[in-house]
Amino acid sequence: MAHHQLDELDEKILKLIIGNARMPFLEVARECNVSGAAIHQRIQKLTNLGVIKGSEFIVDNTKVGYETCAYMGLFLKSPGQFPAVTEALKEIPEVVECHYTTGQYDLFIKIYAKNNQHLLSIIHNKLQPLGLARTESLISFKEAFKRQIPIDLDDE
Repeated sequence: MAHHQLDELDEKILKLIIGNARMPFLEVARECNVSGAAIHQRIQKLTNLGVIKGSEFIVDNTKVGYETCAYMGLFLKSPGQFPAVTEALKEIPEVVECHYTTGQYDLFIKIYAKNNQHLLSIIHNKLQPLGLARTESLISFKEAFKRQIPIDLDDE
């Protein structure tokens, strides 16, 4: 979708709700100097266009017992494995992201595990049975930061 379909009001709404997804629509309306109904319509439009993909609560993985975060590059034995492996990865709850990538890996995944021992069991019991050629693991010591992309509709 080309971003030129979005106007200044859309941009202002996005900036506000990215800053706080729980901000009440009436407060967003007040900040934007429009009616609550106008905000509801705009949010619906942005959702229908796929610009907004819902809202979510962000859970701190360490506070619910998942101390280890790892990234893994997966090498497939053949390109025909992509659909089956991707579907199988969806069935592993600890795998929270999966990307098709350029470069050396066929797939790149993000995994949360309770600890290193749990990570090892996920690799042995859930990933190895998928028939991968091999895997490469990177353990994250700490997330330095994570953020949404900046919303700026002006072409630079």
